[in-house]
Amino acid sequence: MQQATQLIEQYYQAFNNGDMDTFLSLLTDDVVHDINQGDREQGKEAFTKFMQKMNHHYREQLENIVVMANADGSRAAAEFVVLGEYLNTDEGLPEAKGQTYRLPAGAFFDIRDGKVARVTNYYNLGDWIEQVDPQ
Repeated sequence: MQQATQLIEQYYQAFNNGDMDTFLSLLTDDVVHDINQGDREQGKEAFTKFMQKMNHHYREQLENIVVMANADGSRAAAEFVVLGEYLNTDEGLPEAKGQTYRLPAGAFFDIRDGKVARVTNYYNLGDWIEQVDPQ
């Protein structure tokens, strides 16, 4: 359990530091990524492309991170708050104008051989849209 918790804490520390090399090194080669309210992708290459896209459109930091793991360390979950800035318009979403947002979010993980084998992210897309494009 402690190793799983440390892995997820390291994963988010690398994310917050913008250290994509370390961040991606914590994934299995066949990692499964369930995109919030979207598709399922598989493989480190697909995950890398996803992160490149995200880093182009958004600047984010996570705070108030709480990590939990099951007894055998094969699964973990995290809850956190995303502090973000919308940098460049993402296709199908409102126009980016440097808007900032604060969004509760969570993630679920499968862990295999000391690495993240699956990550499923969740946040409320409607809440995000309301924050960046209030009507």
